Amino acid sequence: MIKNNTELEYKTSLWFTEEEKENLRIDYRIKEIIYDVYSPYQHIVIADTYDFGKTLILDDAVQTTVTDGFIYNEMITHVPICAHPGPKNILIIGGGDCGAVKEIAKYPYIEKIDMVEIDEMVVAASKKYLKEIAGMKQDNRINHIFADGVKYAKECKELYDIVIVDSSDPIGPAVKLFSAEFYSNIFKILNDDGIFVCQSESPIFYTSIMKKIYKTLQSIYKDVKLYTATVPTYPGGLWSFTMASKNEISVKTDKLVEGNQYVNKEILESCFCLPEFVKKSL
Repeated sequence: MIKNNTELEYKTSLWFTEEEKENLRIDYRIKEIIYDVYSPYQHIVIADTYDFGKTLILDDAVQTTVTDGFIYNEMITHVPICAHPGPKNILIIGGGDCGAVKEIAKYPYIEKIDMVEIDEMVVAASKKYLKEIAGMKQDNRINHIFADGVKYAKECKELYDIVIVDSSDPIGPAVKLFSAEFYSNIFKILNDDGIFVCQSESPIFYTSIMKKIYKTLQSIYKDVKLYTATVPTYPGGLWSFTMASKNEISVKTDKLVEGNQYVNKEILESCFCLPEFVKKSL
């Protein structure tokens, strides 16, 4: 919700308030509204904030910022790539800000990147206004498919080495992206050594969702591992990702490309080391 916030005593009155839970609201001071439209699917806002720079907001929820978005995008992509013996073709479901696809394209041996995003307007806006996240050279390996990711996974006839679900929170249409049926359909379109990864919410505020994702994937895949990263704009800061594979998961640090802002070999080596409270919750 963007409004003139008269309750806060600051010189500038333009604020965006993200109402995360009944007892939690996060306020962002805004310099300028850059883009503000309603697509057929959602309300899309790109705002320039004082602390986090340009920020993508979908249906009143922060999705990514130019200041810390690289943390999420690098962790959801580089970890599964370095865990796979030799990925050639990758599917991204969601990821309309194009940050994940930009990271995957750093690997020259990947031959095909299919990105299935339901809202074409998010992709267009990100490419135009969020070049720090989405900006990249023309790459013929990337195929943008504007469709429903749930339906695509169900009807897909191709096989992928890695499937990444870069989704928003499990609210509204995105709920189906967290279902057992969807995870089973992903299993069917993975090669025998295939890897699946998704964002699995805050270990602090949404423990029950994180645990449900983990347990559901355990019932379908041979090996499931959870890892975390600190993303300042996400509620609680600490964020989780869950990886599932038809084989045992083992990350090879020597596969990591250079030029990243967050991920390095040390983080890859330790990413599956979880805080004690997270281990106990699983």
